Amino acid sequence: MRVLRPRSLSSLLVAGLLLLTVPLAVAMVQAALQLGRLAQDTTRLVRQGVELAGQTQALSRHLAAYERSTNLYLLLEDPRVLEASRSIRQQIATTTEQLARLPLDREGLAHLEQLRSAVSDSLRSLETGEPADPGRAAMLADRLAAIDEAAREVADHANTLLEVRLQNLEERSAETRRNLLLWLAALVPVALVLGLIFTLGVMRPLRRVDRAITELGRGTFSRPIAISGPSDIEAVGKQLEWLRVRLLELAQEKNRFLRHMSHELKTPLANIREGTDLLLDGAVGAIEPEQREVTDIMRTNALRLQQLIENLLSYSAWQSSVAGLEVGAFPLEAELAASFRAQKLALASRGIRTKAEVEHIMVAADRAKIRLVLDNLLSNAVKFTPEGGTITVRARRLGAEVVIELADTGPGIPPEDRDRIFEAFYTGRMPQTGHLKGSGIGLSIVAEFVTAHGGRVELVEGEFRGAHFRVTIPIQAGEQVREAIRAYA
Repeated sequence: MRVLRPRSLSSLLVAGLLLLTVPLAVAMVQAALQLGRLAQDTTRLVRQGVELAGQTQALSRHLAAYERSTNLYLLLEDPRVLEASRSIRQQIATTTEQLARLPLDREGLAHLEQLRSAVSDSLRSLETGEPADPGRAAMLADRLAAIDEAAREVADHANTLLEVRLQNLEERSAETRRNLLLWLAALVPVALVLGLIFTLGVMRPLRRVDRAITELGRGTFSRPIAISGPSDIEAVGKQLEWLRVRLLELAQEKNRFLRHMSHELKTPLANIREGTDLLLDGAVGAIEPEQREVTDIMRTNALRLQQLIENLLSYSAWQSSVAGLEVGAFPLEAELAASFRAQKLALASRGIRTKAEVEHIMVAADRAKIRLVLDNLLSNAVKFTPEGGTITVRARRLGAEVVIELADTGPGIPPEDRDRIFEAFYTGRMPQTGHLKGSGIGLSIVAEFVTAHGGRVELVEGEFRGAHFRVTIPIQAGEQVREAIRAYA
């Protein structure tokens, strides 16, 4: 949906940051609110506990003073002592009223009411009783005992109430911790999912850009480049598509130029070859040995130049159409033998030995193109192998594939050239031993034809002193060829 697509990569980054920070911000706000409420309740409970403890202690002091005043009045019958008892009773009433204003439950309020009633009853007994009454002291003692019992019940109930509320606060604290952990447990997967969505939203178009650039770097210009995503990424995709079209046009122009130039060169080259053949055959008269040597050099280089032109034509034809594979069954060792026979004179003239370890293998592939692969690899080995050197060829079956290896005892491939030896027209930095420098397309054709068969070619290091190439192709190349053609198309 276009409306949901970010307008730019920067807006996508901002949206991703918001998606990641919003859940964390919600969790932080929720934690702050719960911790704030918990802190308020803790402060309130501490304040109430301090006030309750203070009022309880004050009540205990007043009750102790009231008991002393009552006992003193029983001994002295002094009205001033009775007045002091009334004053203490008023203090007790004030303290109990303050306790009643605290958040006590019904049971606590009932204990306070019992305490006030017991104090009032004892004071009335003092005020109305006769001094000579023998049961008066016993009755007041009972009243004071009731006051002590009521005071203990008030204090015990207050302590119990504080403990219950403290336990409730601890339970709420534990519940708050559990809730925070649950929030985190719920938000972490959400953040991960949002982060994954954000990463995919950013990386998917970037991977497409990277894949498009890689294909352009490999010379694959036939597949259109269409990249969807933020507007700036789409703009990059359009620029890459423009570059692809331009490179395709340049490649087509190059191929046309190669075809035209190759055809133009073939006619005068054929005349040169015919002339040298006539001279060597003595058709125009006998020639001196020195003249024959020069003529032979001319003929040899004409043949090599013809091979280069044939390579150019083959490369141009391959670049124009990769679907022209004619797959058929043939014995691989026959093509290897034919390639070595074609190089027999060059091998003999330079004293190059050959070592072959070839199994009997029937392959289904394009015979002409496999032959050209073998010719180019062997020609490359002959070119760089010094006189008296050795060229080793191996061919074996490995599962559903055939592995062909060709190695020489030449100087090898310099490290700075190894990444580019399969590029078209790259001739490297190593000086060649022949009279004519190569065109730099032999190994490129090898790589193109092997890839078209669904195989691969690689440079192997370590076993031989010189260059060591390994070609791996499927024995039954039908489906692999079709996949390779679809990849190029």
